[in-house]
Amino acid sequence: MKYYFFLLLLCLSVPGFSQKSKIDFKSIEKNLKNSESVYNYDKLIFKYKGIPKSLDSIEAQYLYYGRNFEANKLSTADDDFKSLAEAFKNGNFDDCIKIGKVLYGKDPTNMDVLLILLRAYDYKKDVSNFTHHLSQLRLLADAIKSSGDGKSEKTAYQVNSVGDEYIFLNILNLGEGYTRSSKTMKDGVLDLWEKENTKIYIKVLYLGF
Repeated sequence: MKYYFFLLLLCLSVPGFSQKSKIDFKSIEKNLKNSESVYNYDKLIFKYKGIPKSLDSIEAQYLYYGRNFEANKLSTADDDFKSLAEAFKNGNFDDCIKIGKVLYGKDPTNMDVLLILLRAYDYKKDVSNFTHHLSQLRLLADAIKSSGDGKSEKTAYQVNSVGDEYIFLNILNLGEGYTRSSKTMKDGVLDLWEKENTKIYIKVLYLGF
């Protein structure tokens, strides 16, 4: 299934949610912590883990950007993630799955973890788990797509991390030849990716309320 994974991953580049709306981070933080809200984190994560396709565009947006307000989110600088990355680098996919499942349990919307799990399940020809996590990754990618159109600074796609930015660029199927310029903003860094007449704006969020 070597090329099966990449073909399915490129399917993420088809149009996702058409709704483009300004993200209200204050509302996201408030509702995720409110047990009575339909956007409560535990309620959303339950649907996300069970049937990711059951979440609508607003729920997906709350879940993806709500990760900024989770205290236990995983960083690529953490030793646990480094162990996962090392197992993947060495082609030890059994360890990838073992470590990845633990990290997924701690931080289920981490796109880096999801991507490595997808590669491991692809190698092991585990179609069920592969398809499930692919649906989750597609949901998170669609949440990013709903944040803007990437055509200007004001309508830039917004991502939670640099890692998410590069995953999203691959999902958009942007190949080699693009150059990046960056500008620091009060709530993040705005990256402009250019190639000939094509420009894509992506903001990497650094939220501090």
